[in-house]
Amino acid sequence: MLTMFDPRQDLALGRPIALQFIGDDDARHPLIWFAERPCFLIAAVGGIRPLSPGQAKRYHDEYQKNGSCCVFLAFEPHTGFRSVEVRERGTAQDYAAFMQTLLARHDPEVESIRLVQDNLNTHTPGSFYEVLAPAEAFALAQRFEPHYTPKKGSWLKMAEIEFAALSKQCLDRRIPDLDTLRHEVRAWADRRNREQKTVTWKFSQDKARQKLQRHYENVQKFT
Repeated sequence: MLTMFDPRQDLALGRPIALQFIGDDDARHPLIWFAERPCFLIAAVGGIRPLSPGQAKRYHDEYQKNGSCCVFLAFEPHTGFRSVEVRERGTAQDYAAFMQTLLARHDPEVESIRLVQDNLNTHTPGSFYEVLAPAEAFALAQRFEPHYTPKKGSWLKMAEIEFAALSKQCLDRRIPDLDTLRHEVRAWADRRNREQKTVTWKFSQDKARQKLQRHYENVQKFT
């Protein structure tokens, strides 16, 4: 039995990883990593437990679910800038609106944005047609150069590392409503942008092949 790499999967794997090692900052074609995640709104309702002398402050475990929302994040590693937006839903219309806002930040200097993202069904130029007339949607699509992560390796992008930082530094507590979440996320992004926090990527294509080997096709080779 010889383990062979499916060429289609290997190409899909190689493109986003190769982009992560690009060292130049092309202002005309910025490299941006995009991801989105659901977020649940949870309110604490129990209050503070009675305290005894010398005890640390403790809270009751009761909570109230207030629905969910979606957090969109775009990260530009060469500049250390991230754009984060909290939206009520994660539909094709929301994706298209976020991409319009993202492009507006770079326009008119940019010719096209190299956009690395996963294979979620809304992450296509077709979503632009949900909110724009056909001619406008087509023109908007020409401003993006999409690169997709492998279907079984959607975590292979820097935006997921930023999401890990967001989860640890901002979303690690109960946040009850959209307004509070938007305020907290905006403050987090502003601080990270001022500090120009970026990512040093060390996960090469060879390492990815080793880690994801079990996802590749096994092919019998007879001699």
